[in-house]
Amino acid sequence: MKLLEGKTVLVTGASAGIGRAVAIGAAEHGASVAINFARDNAGAEACVAAIEATGQRGLAVQGDVADPETATDFVARAVESFGKVDVMVSNAGICPFHAFIDMPVETFERTMRVNMHGGYFMCQAAARRMVEQGHGGSIIAMSSISALVGGEFQTHYTPTKAGLHSLMQSAAIALGRYNIRCNSLLPGTILTEINKEDLADQKKRDYMEGRIPLGRLGQPEDMVGPTVFLASDMARYVTGAALLVDGGAFVNLQ
Repeated sequence: MKLLEGKTVLVTGASAGIGRAVAIGAAEHGASVAINFARDNAGAEACVAAIEATGQRGLAVQGDVADPETATDFVARAVESFGKVDVMVSNAGICPFHAFIDMPVETFERTMRVNMHGGYFMCQAAARRMVEQGHGGSIIAMSSISALVGGEFQTHYTPTKAGLHSLMQSAAIALGRYNIRCNSLLPGTILTEINKEDLADQKKRDYMEGRIPLGRLGQPEDMVGPTVFLASDMARYVTGAALLVDGGAFVNLQ
C-alpha cells in the first residue's frame, strides 16, 4: 500500500542521513520528491537516483537553509517541476559538539541559523504555497529527543530542537483553518554523520545502547515509517503533536 501516492514531498538536508532515508522512503510510497542539500553534490545526486529508481520523480535543489531566500527558491523549484507542494519535511540540521563555557559566538549563531531559522523559513514558505493551493498539507519538523532532555556539549543545539517542536505547536494553530497539519518528530540517537565522531568512542556507544530498551541505536530508516504516517492521510486528524522515535530511551530512568 502506497500511502503517499500522487503527493509531492519536500525534504531539507537530504543528501545523507535521516533526510536521505525519508526522501527515498517517501518515493517508495508513491511521492514525487524534491530534496534540498547544502554542499554534498554527489550525495544529492545519489539520493535523486535512488528516488528515480522507485519509479518516481526526483529533484535536487542546492541551498543553505540559513538563508531565507533558499526556502523561497526551494519551494518555487519544486512547484515548477511537480506542480504543487503537499508535504514539507524540515530536516536540515547541524550539531558541532562544544562545551558551554567557551562556546564560540559563531558556532552558537550558525547552529541557530541552520536549525531554527532554517526550519522556520522552510515551513513558512511551504505553508504559503499550501494556503495558495487551497487543499491543505502536512508540515513535519525533525526535532529531537534533545527537545526534552539536556546534553553537556549541546547547549546550542537542544534549544533549536525545542524551538522546532514549539514552532509546530504554534503553526498547527495558525494553519489549522487551512487544513494544514503541523507535527514534530523527536528521534533519539540515530547513527548519522552528525554524531559519527561522538559515537566513535566504543565505551560511550555501549553505554548509549545499554540505556535503550530496544537494545540498539537508531538507523535513518527507522524514521521513514513515522514520517510517512504523519505525511499521509492516515494522520488526517493529527496536528500539533510530537512523536518520539527513540527505542524507548526517554522513558528509561534506570
